[in-house]
Amino acid sequence: MRAKVEEVLNQVRPALLADGGDVQLVDVNEGVVTVRLTGACGGCPMATMTLRHGIERVLKEQVPGVKEVIAI
Repeated sequence: MRAKVEEVLNQVRPALLADGGDVQLVDVNEGVVTVRLTGACGGCPMATMTLRHGIERVLKEQVPGVKEVIAI
């Protein structure tokens, strides 16, 4: 599952990079994906929306078994 999650994150990464941010995969454990938002995304007030309505939505659609995405 980890490889598929990385693959999907690589698909969303260009949009984050365009805004000066990025996402790093920290862990995948029992359907819970842990990521770290970096750069401009790390302190952005819209980071929660990016995480829930962007990253989490795409991961749930494309990777069977993903239940939740959390940021540390």
